[in-house]
Amino acid sequence: MPHRLEFFFDCSSPWTYLAFTRIHDVVKRTGAIIEWKPILVGGVFNAVNQDVYERRANPDPRKGKYYVKDLADWARFSGIKIGRPPVFPVNSVKAMRGALIALDDGKLVAYATAVFEAYWGDLLDISQPDVLGPIAARFGYEPKAFLARVEEPALKARLRANTDELIARGGFGSPTMFVDGDDMYFGNDRLPLVEAALARAS
Repeated sequence: MPHRLEFFFDCSSPWTYLAFTRIHDVVKRTGAIIEWKPILVGGVFNAVNQDVYERRANPDPRKGKYYVKDLADWARFSGIKIGRPPVFPVNSVKAMRGALIALDDGKLVAYATAVFEAYWGDLLDISQPDVLGPIAARFGYEPKAFLARVEEPALKARLRANTDELIARGGFGSPTMFVDGDDMYFGNDRLPLVEAALARAS
C-alpha cells in the first residue's frame, strides 16, 4: 500500500520553493501518495512562532550574509532561480486561496510552480491582482472570476482550516511534511530524511 506524504506549504517562502521543486523526485522514487496542503504561513507565525519577526527586525549580520550564500547555493543545486523580491514578506493569502482552487481542478503543481516562479524568479508582487490574474489565466481561468472566487467565504475557511490543522499537529512553519500521519519533518533540508522515512516504511 502506498505511503502518505502531506506537504503543508506557502509560496511566500524561498525554502518552500526549494522543497516543492525537489519533492516530486522523492515521490517518484518512493511511490508515495502526496497530499498538498496550502496554508498561510503568516497565520502560523502569529500563533506559534512570533520570534521570526524579531529575527527579521534585528538580523545578525553574519547569519544574514551566510543566509544569502546558502540560499544561492541551494537554488543552484536545485536548478531554479531565487532572487530578492522587493516586497518581502508578501501577503500570499489570495495566491494560497487560489492554490485551493487549482488543487480542486487538478492543477495545483502547475499553478504553484507559476506562483513560485513569479515571486522568487520574476520578483513580482503576488498579492496584486494584475500579477495573480494573468497567472490564473495561464491555466484556463478567467482572471476576474478567479479573483472573485478567492474572496469566497468557503475558500477562506479552507485555508484557515489547513493552517489551524498544521498548528494543532505541532507545525511552526513552511514547508512542513508528515509521513503516514504523525511523522513530522520541517524544512527543505529534511527531504533526505523524508525519503528515508518513506523507504523505511516500505
